[in-house]
Amino acid sequence: MSRIKGCFEKLKADGQTALITYITAGDPEPWVTVPMLHALVDAGADILEVGIPFSDPMSDGPVIQKACERALKYNVSIHNVLEMVRLFREKDNETPIVLMGYANPLEAMGYQAFADKAAEVGVDGVLTVDMPPEESDEFLSIMDSKQIDTIFLVAPTTSVERMEKIAQYARGFIYYVSIKGVTGTAELDVSEVADKLEL
Repeated sequence: MSRIKGCFEKLKADGQTALITYITAGDPEPWVTVPMLHALVDAGADILEVGIPFSDPMSDGPVIQKACERALKYNVSIHNVLEMVRLFREKDNETPIVLMGYANPLEAMGYQAFADKAAEVGVDGVLTVDMPPEESDEFLSIMDSKQIDTIFLVAPTTSVERMEKIAQYARGFIYYVSIKGVTGTAELDVSEVADKLEL
């Protein structure tokens, strides 16, 4: 059983929901990331999302864009992020870690090479924001072979039919984008999110 599935099952049995936190790896400086991840777990985080810094974060708002810029000043790459996961696992082998980012760094590294290293260091899931399910067959197959969950996005504008298709591809959980537009640029309508979840 994957760490992600195990985490959700344990929380469900306890009548709880998951707190999933996000930080950009390498922000504000690379050495801070691993201690920050441990601090998040100590503060109650159930699952950790770790952003892979990218030079053109098109789906992210100004806060995450600036976080990526700060990390990239230190040349933080996907290889550095994987090393951070390895270091985190030296003290914590239970908390699920999801890497979040864009397809370009994964393609540059090579899907198989990425999957091999990610599995080796203890990555549990990957959320690639610009990879639609229709273009993910090769990636999905490789991740499945390493028991790494592939997480896909559902937006407020996603039709019920498309949500059903995405659900067939998704592993671990489905990420619901709760606002239209880039992150941090609009107020959250909680009732709209709740209505969508009922579908």
